[in-house]
Amino acid sequence: MAHVKLHIPGPVEVSEKTFRAFSQPMLGHRGQGFKDLYGRIQPQLQQLLYTRQQVFLSTSSAWGVMEGAVRNLVRKKVLNCMCGAFSDKWLDVSRRCGKAAEPLQVPWGSPIRAEAVDRALATGEYDALTYIHNETSTGVMSPLEELAALKPKYPDVMFIVDCVSSMTAVKVEFDRLGVDVILAGTQKAFALPPGMTVFTCSAAALARAAQAADRGYYFDLCEFQKNSEQNMTPSTPSIGHVYALASKLEDIVAEGLDARFARHARLAGLTREWALANGFTLFPEPGFESQTLTCISNGARPGGRVIDVPKFQKLVKDQGFLIDGGYGKIKGTTFRVSNMGDETEATMRALYAAFDDALRRI
Repeated sequence: MAHVKLHIPGPVEVSEKTFRAFSQPMLGHRGQGFKDLYGRIQPQLQQLLYTRQQVFLSTSSAWGVMEGAVRNLVRKKVLNCMCGAFSDKWLDVSRRCGKAAEPLQVPWGSPIRAEAVDRALATGEYDALTYIHNETSTGVMSPLEELAALKPKYPDVMFIVDCVSSMTAVKVEFDRLGVDVILAGTQKAFALPPGMTVFTCSAAALARAAQAADRGYYFDLCEFQKNSEQNMTPSTPSIGHVYALASKLEDIVAEGLDARFARHARLAGLTREWALANGFTLFPEPGFESQTLTCISNGARPGGRVIDVPKFQKLVKDQGFLIDGGYGKIKGTTFRVSNMGDETEATMRALYAAFDDALRRI
């Protein structure tokens, strides 16, 4: 069966080099070989996240660590900042964890702004908040720097930030920002297979977690810290993922972080240009478009071109590319195109050529 190249918001395409690394022989996860592997990639992970903190590896989807962060860090009440399907889900997850939780809801397509967060935190009701940097359902990138500027005003509020589809594609300077948790699944901009989460925590978050009696074990932040100091994980990890991560970090270092960030911004810009040149409009509020995927309006916004999205998807898939037909309540009235991971101008232009052909035949 011919391979269909992934341009959905995740999982994204995985290179042959990464797959080869993933398939290396197993080793004991408590042995020196694994400790050496973990220790070797730690400085690169710290460089990637601009932190002196330990960077942790969890064999789970990002939702595992997201739920774990809520269990570890929320004692009083959590403010769930909601601007799309995945950030909206935080409210349900928080309440399922038995935590008092309230929404800060903005319309889909709009970003979370610091002014609204400030008003909510000023009530004194909350000791934690959740925030998605890059909302994949809507293609909106909220201003993380603006949010982080509130942290000195609310030092006792834990800032839990989902960077699932921005980490490695956009500069996120953990220590300078001063937030408490950032996390990302590896199937997005890391361009690794799904099944691992990379995350780090502030000293304040670890101190808060140490006081939580019901934080569990698998996602206990203190267990991650204790084991990471010995170049290990709390429980048996997916060793193939660690090999693949080591290989990918080699690629990231070779490219250079600034060059990687610029590449993602350039490719997102090209996709937006293609959409506008072909009569479409964009779903996100202007100025808050994602750097890793583009959410194109297909009737979700006034004006602009409207097409039969399922037919367009099929015509594009017949040419070897898979795109997304919109998510949740904006399925069909939007479609989404990923440029994250290893994509280049050449690979994206091949995709746009397939789009052009599909539009001629739709």
